[in-house]
Amino acid sequence: MIERVWCWVGACSAGSSHVRVGVGCDDRAACLEFLDANRSALVAVVSDGAGSARYSSLGSRAVVRQFIDAAFDFLRSSRPLSEIDEEVGRAWMDGIRDKVFIIAERISASPRDLAATLVGVVAAEDHVVICHVGDGACAIRNADDQEWQVPSWPSHGEYASTTYFVTDDPHPNLRVSHADGTFSDVAIFSDGLERLALDFARQVAFKPFFDSMLKPLSGLTPGRDRNLSIGLRRFLDSPLVTDRTDDDKSLIIARRARA
Repeated sequence: MIERVWCWVGACSAGSSHVRVGVGCDDRAACLEFLDANRSALVAVVSDGAGSARYSSLGSRAVVRQFIDAAFDFLRSSRPLSEIDEEVGRAWMDGIRDKVFIIAERISASPRDLAATLVGVVAAEDHVVICHVGDGACAIRNADDQEWQVPSWPSHGEYASTTYFVTDDPHPNLRVSHADGTFSDVAIFSDGLERLALDFARQVAFKPFFDSMLKPLSGLTPGRDRNLSIGLRRFLDSPLVTDRTDDDKSLIIARRARA
């Protein structure tokens, strides 16, 4: 069995606008490392439930769980990540939507009541795949480069403060992006952190944000660091962040411990 190589921290935080009206966090996030006899791969996902949807927290939870299941099923097949194309991505979306629709029917709601975005990443030693519906983003950095890349930029809708969701009809606005290289660092985040993490004027990652978030991961053993994740949650709840955004916020940041 291949040894674990990824260490990571992650947290979700309710936006101050939600706290004021007594509503919890609609974001959900997860990060796991897949291992078998041949390879290791990081699978991470963030989903932001639509603020206008009554049961968006149920939708974001379903999106996260089903994406993890779909990615692990693919990895068990031993197929290369380069084969995660639009057709595979659409099949994954069909599975996610089926689950959301089942939940909606069970609670006598419409699928739109569970609307949620998706930023999902599968990262192996030499290849990264990003599946993206809506806003939020994924940033990656090569082991030999100090610059962060954002292969899939946040996608906003036709009007201000709108975006796309997994539940959109007839099909979600899915983008599948690939990057080749020996990537050592991966970060995914929901739209509540876009203005801190991205330079929209230049359409690039804001390097100081990611470098500062990544610094505590140096020297960690593989796996999720619980104490640092708690510290990350405190940071997301702090005025340094809440003074700049009142939305829910999620962040997962990972490093190859043996890169």
